[in-house]
Amino acid sequence: MAAKFEFKAGIMDQRAMERALRRIAHEIIENNRGVEGLTLVGIQRRGVVLAKMLRDMIEEVEGVRLPMGVLDITFYRDDLSILTEHPVVNATDLPFQVQDAKIIMVDDVLFSGRTARAALDAICDMGRPALVQFAVMVDRGHRELPIRADYVGKNLPTSKSEMVGVHVPPYEDDMAVVLYEKKD
Repeated sequence: MAAKFEFKAGIMDQRAMERALRRIAHEIIENNRGVEGLTLVGIQRRGVVLAKMLRDMIEEVEGVRLPMGVLDITFYRDDLSILTEHPVVNATDLPFQVQDAKIIMVDDVLFSGRTARAALDAICDMGRPALVQFAVMVDRGHRELPIRADYVGKNLPTSKSEMVGVHVPPYEDDMAVVLYEKKD
C-alpha cells in the first residue's frame, strides 16, 4: 500500500522557480564558456518540462536553441520490480548523437541518486558522451550513491518522512515546489 502524504509547506512559487532556473541557465553558460556543443536531456516526466524552460532561457541569453532530448529511465531503475508489476513507459527521444556529446541532464528532485545513476546508464548505453553535467530544481539530500548535481535551484534539507513535490504544467495547474509530510 502506498504511503499517504499531506501538505506541509510551500517552498518556492512560480517566480522563485523561474529565478532559480534563470540562474542555472547562466551558470551552465558560464561553466561551459558558452553553449557550443551543449545538449539538454530532460528525465521523464518533470525533468523534461524543466529542460524546455532552461532551453528557452539559454536561447534568450545566447541566441542559440540547444538540441534537446527526452529520456525515460523506467527499465534502468534498480527498484523496478518493487514499484509495479506493469511499469508505465514514456518516450525516449535523443535526436542527436550521444557519442562525444556534451550533455546536461535535467531532473526535478535529487534524492538518493538512483534516478541520476539510471539516467547515466541509459545515456551511456547509447554512446560515450564527452561530458555529462546534472541540473536539478531541488536537492533534498539523503544520497545513497556518490552523485551530486552540478546545478541546483534549491538545496532543501528534508527528513525521510517528507516528500518534495515539484509542480509544473501540464502535470499540475500551478508551478511550485512544495513539501509534504508522511501521514501515520
